[in-house]
Amino acid sequence: MPLCRLFLVLLLLTTMSPLPAQGETRKKIYNLCTIPHPSDAAIPWDCRKIGKGENAETLFGDLWLDLLRFNRIDRRHLVPGVSIKVPRNPIAIAAFSPLPASYPEAAEDEKFILVDLSEQFLAAYEHGTRVLSYPIASGDRKNRTPVGDFRVSAFNRRHESSLYQIEKSSRPYPMHYALRFFINESDVAFWLHGRDLPGFPASHGCVGLYDEEMQRKYYGFSRGGQLQDSRTLYEWAIGSRKDSGGFNLLKNGPRVRVIGKSPLQDRASGQ
Repeated sequence: MPLCRLFLVLLLLTTMSPLPAQGETRKKIYNLCTIPHPSDAAIPWDCRKIGKGENAETLFGDLWLDLLRFNRIDRRHLVPGVSIKVPRNPIAIAAFSPLPASYPEAAEDEKFILVDLSEQFLAAYEHGTRVLSYPIASGDRKNRTPVGDFRVSAFNRRHESSLYQIEKSSRPYPMHYALRFFINESDVAFWLHGRDLPGFPASHGCVGLYDEEMQRKYYGFSRGGQLQDSRTLYEWAIGSRKDSGGFNLLKNGPRVRVIGKSPLQDRASGQ
């Protein structure tokens, strides 16, 4: 079955230049301050370029994860030269989530997943109450994530792309902790799964979440393994169902609602 392409597309953003990075021969420098999210207006922030020796932990201490979440980026991509949004008041992003704590339209659902493309964020609800909330990377300019109401219909703990490879290798791109939510008329499947989060929409239509376990294994990211949003969502979604470790169909899986418009969509259309 064809699958959506998932490697990074780091093009047409401002201030780009090459930079060596661990586990890769080259990496792009980019400016996340140019990526707009509706919730940005509620939290005053300044644009700051990451300097040598700086990282999320050194900048924000115990709130380092919230700084990453606020910028929808993972630790492997937060390298010197990247510009990020730094809130003036660190406490303002404690337990950061731009999605509502309650979602009345999911009140009758035991489990419900809301994906907001405008915010590049996801939330999981139980009977309308938010229990999980994570940053995402959705489809890039040319490959949009479908909008509408869907349902998780399959799951695969160690899914891999059948079409695309890790950059500069012949190894299939890993799509671990995958939850299938849509198959289009061309038989292309769309999944929620672990991947890179560069800070902006970068997939070929799937919805990606933190997966440092994958980055440690495939990219040699030595600090990887701690951020596992994809695994947490996956285990929450399948619950007590038997997991063979491979592809499994799922009856009456959680509903998935995808709303909003990608921050890059207007740029893609030239508006």
